Amino acid sequence: MALQPCVFCDITADRVPASFVYRDEHIVAFLDIRPATPGHLLVVPTRHVATLGDLDEDLGAQMWRVATRLAAALRSSGLPCEGINIFLADGEAAFQDVFHTHLHVLPRSAGDGFRMDASGWDQPAPSRDQLDRHAESIRAALAAGAASPSSKDH
Repeated sequence: MALQPCVFCDITADRVPASFVYRDEHIVAFLDIRPATPGHLLVVPTRHVATLGDLDEDLGAQMWRVATRLAAALRSSGLPCEGINIFLADGEAAFQDVFHTHLHVLPRSAGDGFRMDASGWDQPAPSRDQLDRHAESIRAALAAGAASPSSKDH
């Protein structure tokens, strides 16, 4: 099966232009061409990693370290930035539109128009029993190795 073209792979290989703010052997960061707010950055592994489940822990930790450094830089950059959101969409249902794992680093200011909304936030809080059942399901998946990249067939 042929690989689908990946714009982030093209960006990391310098085949597509980008406004880079950071680059090392494993991670690049650049400005989003459709920013939610001015200074909206994307933190991207240089090798293709389609989903969060494919991301090894060391590379994920490096992505997070770069994102937090960039968040501090945004606060000092002179761009409007009273706060930061860091966001990762994993899978189509989560609105991942480029299937190359990436973190969004969003500078935030009061009245910037960016919203996160969910219908569940308007519903009554779940009972402790419901929360405990959900917690048990997650603990069971962890015990079965669901969170270990080595437990997946590649």
